[in-house]
Amino acid sequence: MQESRRERKKQQTRQLLMETAIRLFSEQGYEQTTVAQIAAAADVATKTFFNHFQSKDEVLFTANRERSALALEVIADRQPGESVADLLTRTYNAMLADYLAKDADGRERALMETYVQLVMSAPALQAKALHVAFDVQRDIAAALLAAYPDELDAVSAAAVVGATWGAALGASLTSMERGDPEEKFWAAMRRGIDIALHGLEANRPNAR
Repeated sequence: MQESRRERKKQQTRQLLMETAIRLFSEQGYEQTTVAQIAAAADVATKTFFNHFQSKDEVLFTANRERSALALEVIADRQPGESVADLLTRTYNAMLADYLAKDADGRERALMETYVQLVMSAPALQAKALHVAFDVQRDIAAALLAAYPDELDAVSAAAVVGATWGAALGASLTSMERGDPEEKFWAAMRRGIDIALHGLEANRPNAR
């Protein structure tokens, strides 16, 4: 029980640091914000910040890595007879369910929107985002290859992950730029995934 309380406190502090950092990045700019300022605004020691994050840019990409870890778990649990497309769809559903479970008060959505704005406006963050995305896609492709050793090779696994990831990202960013409500945002992402996995003809709006 004691360990459980300690872990909850750790997660609360981590979440507070993430929210504080993103708020300061948004208010005064990413480059202008220091780790010391983030720690002070969160009312913790600078050392505490570094107990959770290696650097200030890691604050923005932690959620990406955590959700990629969930994706790897789902892929490793491939069911007998499950196709690549079905497994990737199930992976998306699991990641969405995890996001919604953590977004009861809408804060995750607000943080995600701010994250996108920051990454789009800061070249250093764009470079970091590409690096993180490459690492995540590589890990997921490796997991997919391990799950389907008789159906995929390294190239085809990388291709299907890249196509699915790119389609989901492109569709979701377009939806966000249009100011779509959350339901349409997730529907757009799902449609992007469906197009990548099943083709455009099967996913035209008038075909639904």
